[in-house]
Amino acid sequence: MGLEKEKSDAHIIMDDDEFNRSTVPMMIEKTFEDSHDRDPNKLNSHLNVSFEDVIGEPSTTHSFDKVWVCSTALFEISKYLIYKVLTLVLAVPLAFLLALVFVVFSCIHIWIVMPFVKSCLMVFPSVKKIWKGMTDSFVAPLFSSMGRCLSSINLQLDHN
Repeated sequence: MGLEKEKSDAHIIMDDDEFNRSTVPMMIEKTFEDSHDRDPNKLNSHLNVSFEDVIGEPSTTHSFDKVWVCSTALFEISKYLIYKVLTLVLAVPLAFLLALVFVVFSCIHIWIVMPFVKSCLMVFPSVKKIWKGMTDSFVAPLFSSMGRCLSSINLQLDHN
């Protein structure tokens, strides 16, 4: 009744030769050394989740060892298979949609944003000269006069 002392581990052992793990087309003869890291920038390193990361039994409360082993195996197998099925169904359409989004953003950036920015940068020197002339003609004399008028104000505080 849950007092077994043996420790059991459940692992999924799959032969790496069965799956094409690279982006190289399958028609080309591939060796194991050709496979590369699919996440070289570690964008999704937080998704390395194992059964022990999700489920943990304290030392005072244990289920049957066989239940623990079966639960671990079921978790790992279902995580593996469901991920494979979801990627089979969703990867190609989502890759197409993401490519479409990036193409649209790239096109907008190349043909609209950058020409607008470059046009503004060409016009800004002229606008800068006009703005400087207006501030020198109107704003600077106004604030200079206000500064002269207000400089004669003297404030004294008495503590009574």
